[in-house]
Amino acid sequence: MSDKQQIVILPGDGIGPEIVAEAARVLDAVNERFSLNIDTDTRAFGGAAYDECGEPLPDATLEA
Repeated sequence: MSDKQQIVILPGDGIGPEIVAEAARVLDAVNERFSLNIDTDTRAFGGAAYDECGEPLPDATLEA
């Protein structure tokens, strides 16, 4: 793969952050092992985003 691929990670609420963190670790390992050229970006979403900035789906998340 020659072009960098962008994946936006949205941990969400509840158990989401813990599950998504482990899934991101797996993705990172696969990316490294197979040279997939994937770039990840974690953004706020849901209740966690609301707590941070007062919106459940911030513009910065949508723009990512």
